[in-house]
Amino acid sequence: MLKKTLSKNWNRMKIAVLPGDGIGKEIVAQAVKVLGALDLNLETETALVGGAAYEAHGHPLPDATLQLAKHADAILFGAVGDWKYDCLERSLRPEQAILGLRKHLGLFANLRPAICYEELVGASSLKPELIAGLDLLIIRELTGDIYFGQPRGRRTAVDGHFPGSEEAFDTMRYSRPEIERIAHVAFQAARKRSKRVTSVDKSNVLETFQFWRDVVTEVGQQYPDVMLDHMYVDNAAMQLVRAPKKFDVVVTGNMFGDILSDEAAMLTGSIGMLPSASLNASNKGLYEPSHGSAPDIAGKGIANPLATILSAAMMLRYSLNQIEAADRIEAAVKSVLSQGLRTADIHSDNTIRVGTSEMGEAVVKALKN
Repeated sequence: MLKKTLSKNWNRMKIAVLPGDGIGKEIVAQAVKVLGALDLNLETETALVGGAAYEAHGHPLPDATLQLAKHADAILFGAVGDWKYDCLERSLRPEQAILGLRKHLGLFANLRPAICYEELVGASSLKPELIAGLDLLIIRELTGDIYFGQPRGRRTAVDGHFPGSEEAFDTMRYSRPEIERIAHVAFQAARKRSKRVTSVDKSNVLETFQFWRDVVTEVGQQYPDVMLDHMYVDNAAMQLVRAPKKFDVVVTGNMFGDILSDEAAMLTGSIGMLPSASLNASNKGLYEPSHGSAPDIAGKGIANPLATILSAAMMLRYSLNQIEAADRIEAAVKSVLSQGLRTADIHSDNTIRVGTSEMGEAVVKALKN
């Protein structure tokens, strides 16, 4: 069933709220609470997605949820997945919901900023001098590559595995338009930052990524004010932990971006701090924390909601054009951190440990102050 909350104002901006599974409901509730503390014309409507939708409707992305997402101005997403669904055939697993939304809404550009707040330098596993002041942006192509290539293999519907099979493979592919549009996103983002783009590929062994490198180079010629360099993905993975501040904007394919963005997340001390945006050509977007559903801590009230709250700030900035409100949320998060408040994932000596709801309330209080 859909739940609706209407603002009392006209000219509303409609947000589809899809909490999902695991800690999704807990963290999204805090982000909605923060949005409610702003004086904005917002309308939110909530629907099931992922495992919760499968339990209720037999599919992780029911048509009602998809239609809500299509007609909303932006989507605030929690997380999907649970180990208990691993036995399902792949098309019915919770993760297919996010893939389906990307496909149906044309969400081709995933923006994942990795910022190390001064207050959290000590929470990173790297030396402070390596990550202090870190501010990089990973731009991941979302609708091509091996995740959407033709799969082959004989999987049973009973346990989701391949008994007696001799092989399975997935096809990696990219078209010129797919590469060109994500490259333009990267170069345009770099123009607003330090004017440096690193394109990550594996062109030394994969024809797909030799093609990627060629097309990105061609697009780069349209941006003479932006410096472009290329890096193999294995070297990029190493340099992210060796000298992460050498990067500004990183652009790469779907699979490499999936891996590298999670690696970059840990530079900041916790993946619980990293928001993300998935945008289409008209800047309509799906906004979600970079972490997963964490079913092992679901319901315990200890999950970090800051990545989701910061995702809501990205939503205001990129899709709803509410720049000042986005700035206010980000400043409130920084204020809360400066007060020493920490959830379990970023807690250390001399800081104050709080739960999910307490952290959300603290951000709301900082907003009002």
